[in-house]
Amino acid sequence: MSELKTGDIVELTVARVIDTGYVLTDGETEVLLHQHEATEERTENDVIKVFLYHSKKEELIATTIIPRITFDCFDWAEVKNVKPPLGVFVDIGTSQDILVSSDDLPLLNNVWPIEGDQLYVALKHDKKGRLLADPVTEADFEGNWDIAPESLFNEDLNGRVFRTGKEGSVLITEEGYRGFIHHTERKREPRLGEWINGRVIKVKEDGSLNMSLLPRKLEAQGVDAEMILNYLQQNDGTMPFDSKSDPESIRETFDLSKAAFKRALGKLYKERLIDFKEGITFLVENDVE
Repeated sequence: MSELKTGDIVELTVARVIDTGYVLTDGETEVLLHQHEATEERTENDVIKVFLYHSKKEELIATTIIPRITFDCFDWAEVKNVKPPLGVFVDIGTSQDILVSSDDLPLLNNVWPIEGDQLYVALKHDKKGRLLADPVTEADFEGNWDIAPESLFNEDLNGRVFRTGKEGSVLITEEGYRGFIHHTERKREPRLGEWINGRVIKVKEDGSLNMSLLPRKLEAQGVDAEMILNYLQQNDGTMPFDSKSDPESIRETFDLSKAAFKRALGKLYKERLIDFKEGITFLVENDVE
């Protein structure tokens, strides 16, 4: 009995040439190969290697474009379309994009991939036999990570997020290393499939990396100082905050720790851009009487 199904890469014989393409067969089941899915002209009895998938009408059809992603071979696939609540469609190298089900995506839509992001996927079938793209898990990489050298400490690396959650995010660096970003080392949760730049804060004994998306202290000090300066300029040159302000109030207003806030204030004060009086910080050109 013929068991042709979506995702199969098989050799079929041309049974008939028709106006819209070719009818292929394995001797029992016939499958349509549309003209636009054939890379060259064919004649009856030609044997063709094809990839099988479902048309929009749920019909089994063929293409001579063999995808780089299969059930046993995973690779990066670009997100082409986002369709909540269904999922996202990715390009596996064929003319038809393949669905990554919402069941295999984060619960929160704001960390779903967007168009242009890439997911590391293989193929799978759902319970109804439909072809899906399936994001790989860390278990798929067990024992296959590249070992990071200790010299990478404090270096900046690029990578793509392939797991994300409240505890933290895992990325694959472009060199093939595993990087983990604890939730305290990021200001926002990166999207699944997002390309990011992080700093190595620890090279672990197993050769994996702990990384941070937060800027270095000196860099952060300048960014934070600029934010406070903008806040002052947008609020008539004054604000009811200084180095003794309540940490929670600072966090709620500026999303900064008290220590980071004090460092930024110190930078602005040394540059003679601000001064303080009775719990108020003000721009020097807006001296409070």
